Amino acid sequence: MDPLASTFVKLLAFDFLSLRYQSHPHGFSSSKATFSRKGRLISRAEAVGVVVGRERKEGFLRFLVDDGTGCIPCILWLNHLSPSNRSFYLARRNPSDLELAAKHAADQAEEVQLGRLARVRGRVTQFRGSLQITVSCVTIEKDPNAEILHWLDCIRLATQCYDQPPPRQ
Repeated sequence: MDPLASTFVKLLAFDFLSLRYQSHPHGFSSSKATFSRKGRLISRAEAVGVVVGRERKEGFLRFLVDDGTGCIPCILWLNHLSPSNRSFYLARRNPSDLELAAKHAADQAEEVQLGRLARVRGRVTQFRGSLQITVSCVTIEKDPNAEILHWLDCIRLATQCYDQPPPRQ
């Protein structure tokens, strides 16, 4: 399996928004959507940009991160403890772990404010035909150079790693 498929791939918005849905190859879990970039499988992404849109609902926070090349829609789920959200995955988890996850998500949601520079990591997903990042971690950057450094990382990784053919097994 391509190592990029299980790595947080650093992408600029224009690259993220060009990802294509990929049917599930042999050996890849059908419960997780995968996408491809120039033939390489990607399921997780990292982006850095300014929060330019924010919409808080009861069970989630939807926000936009603008890195100068485009806007990446992000969703941070806040319904870990909701009785209506008793999925098989959440039902298997320890209740104290769920409480901790819910508190962590709520704390992250409070940090996401318009105009702040945010680093977002999560699973690449699709909702109503549009790509988004389902957030697992969001960090507010204190260093204003973080966005430029992310750009440089993206360019270097694209040329030296992401644009290369996957390793043969």
